Amino acid sequence: MTQPTARLAPTFELTAAERAEIRALLDAAFEGDFADEDWDHALGGVHALIRDADGFLIAHGSVVQRRALHADRSYRVGYVEGVAVRAGHRRGGLGHRVMAALEHVIDAAHDFGALSASAAGAALYAARGWQVWPGRLTALGPDGAHPLPEEEGTTYVRPSAGHPLPGPAHPLAFDWRNGDLL
Repeated sequence: MTQPTARLAPTFELTAAERAEIRALLDAAFEGDFADEDWDHALGGVHALIRDADGFLIAHGSVVQRRALHADRSYRVGYVEGVAVRAGHRRGGLGHRVMAALEHVIDAAHDFGALSASAAGAALYAARGWQVWPGRLTALGPDGAHPLPEEEGTTYVRPSAGHPLPGPAHPLAFDWRNGDLL
């Protein structure tokens, strides 16, 4: 049996019906713990969508561009958002297919990848070579830098092709956005 493949599509190419379908999948997968701000964070980049043989959406993830300051440099980061696999289709490799598609985008367009992992998702990312960021994290908010100790230990990074990761001697400072800072 042929395994379903991921279709890549930028947000602007998604129809209103597709966006609603993605949001419904994320609401179900996160059991109601997927806020409007989380949805907003998942938009504006490139989506990986996997459908079953009947055309039903069964897996999703997106990568959006964020800026991160480290020491004296600004990095273009491919930040992974909204990775989910529909219940009943989990543990079959769909998450790996979604991540492979998103990692392709990161390798082609970003200095490195980053994401904030749930306890349920951490094993997937670690198995794919993502590493916990070993240094401090901050977010650049309207009032300056805000330490993010609660995100330390759950923020993963991955080098993109040809770009080494920055070292942990300096904090990684992400751009601020509405809702949770990361």
